[in-house]
Amino acid sequence: MRLFAAVLPPEDIADELAAEVTRLRQLPGAGRLRWTGRPGWHFTLAFYGEVADDLVPALSDRLARAARRAAPFTLAVAGGGQFGQGRALWAGARGDVAELRLLAGRAEAAARKAGMPMGEHRRYQAHLTLARSRDAVDVGPFVGLLHEFAGRSWSVTDVALVRSELPRSGVPGEQPRYEVVARWALGAGG
Repeated sequence: MRLFAAVLPPEDIADELAAEVTRLRQLPGAGRLRWTGRPGWHFTLAFYGEVADDLVPALSDRLARAARRAAPFTLAVAGGGQFGQGRALWAGARGDVAELRLLAGRAEAAARKAGMPMGEHRRYQAHLTLARSRDAVDVGPFVGLLHEFAGRSWSVTDVALVRSELPRSGVPGEQPRYEVVARWALGAGG
């Protein structure tokens, strides 16, 4: 199954972000972007890709340990940017971003310790993907609006293991499906 570890924003925070995305979608050129659906809004900690069923228990055990070692921290959706010269538009984070980065490192290490190859390590960039494009799009105006955006803070209290299923129907605009497989409380047990 295709898995990743993530921090999921609570509903009231997603509501704030949804209002901002509505503003963004009114800008010229918004139709050239494929906007992510609200169920897909998350801060990915580590992307695992296809994980063999027999490795999921070991990965889960390691993620549970990583969560126990991390204390709850404060985060907010704020700002934004782009990847790949306008191929991805994202919202950023403010608050205890160093703690989020540390948790991401632990989520990646959990996979390695569970026997999963993780490929090349990259510096963690806290982001929540809002839109993508197959072609380069001038997302400057979108990024400009996002720089002004600062949502309310919330206390991150858990980490989620999420299963994603890519669209298969070929219907334009179909979104991936996400299912939370497990959650572990941060700091539960030191």
